[in-house]
Amino acid sequence: MAKTLSNMVELGRKLPKFSLPNTINNQLHDNKKLNIELPTLIMFICNHCPFVIHVLDEIISISRSYECKINIVAISSNDIINYPQDSPEMMKKLAKDRNFNFPYLYDESQNIAKLFDASCTPDFFLYDQERKLVYRGQLDDSRPGNDVEITGNDLRNAIDCVLKKKKNHSSQKPSIGCNIKWKDS
Repeated sequence: MAKTLSNMVELGRKLPKFSLPNTINNQLHDNKKLNIELPTLIMFICNHCPFVIHVLDEIISISRSYECKINIVAISSNDIINYPQDSPEMMKKLAKDRNFNFPYLYDESQNIAKLFDASCTPDFFLYDQERKLVYRGQLDDSRPGNDVEITGNDLRNAIDCVLKKKKNHSSQKPSIGCNIKWKDS
C-alpha cells in the first residue's frame, strides 16, 4: 500500500465546475445542483483503497451529521481497466450497501481530479458559501495500522468553522492515502 500525500493547494481557490454521472441514480450531477447557500465538501474516494476503507464509516457519519448543512459530493477518478473494483457498477453497489446520502460520481476522463489537483484517496476539499477553498487535507490522524482512533476531528473542525463563518486556525495537514490510479497515457 503506497502512501501518497494530498497536494496542499492554495486556499481561496474557486470551486471548479464539474458535471459527472452519479453512479447511484445514473443521472448527471454538476456544480449547478449544489445549494448555493451552503458550504461544499468534495471528497475523492474509491472502493478499493485501504485508506478509504479504514475511514469510510467516519465519512458516512460526517455525511449524516452535516446533512442539509453542507453539500457533500464524492468522486472516484480511478482507472477502472486496471482497478475494476472501482467501476461505476461497483461504486453503485457500495453506495447502496452503505446507504450513501451523497452523490458518488465517476470521473472517467480524470479531468475533474486534475482540475481539483487531487492526488490521493481519500482527499478532502471544503469550500465556503462563496465557493472558495477553506480546507484541504486529512480527515484526521488515523491511518490503517497506526492504532490512532478515527474521529474525523480535522475535517469536522473545518466544517464547524465554515458553518460558524469563523477562521480555522488549526493546522491543515495533508491527507495520506493511495494515489489516484491514473490511466496510462
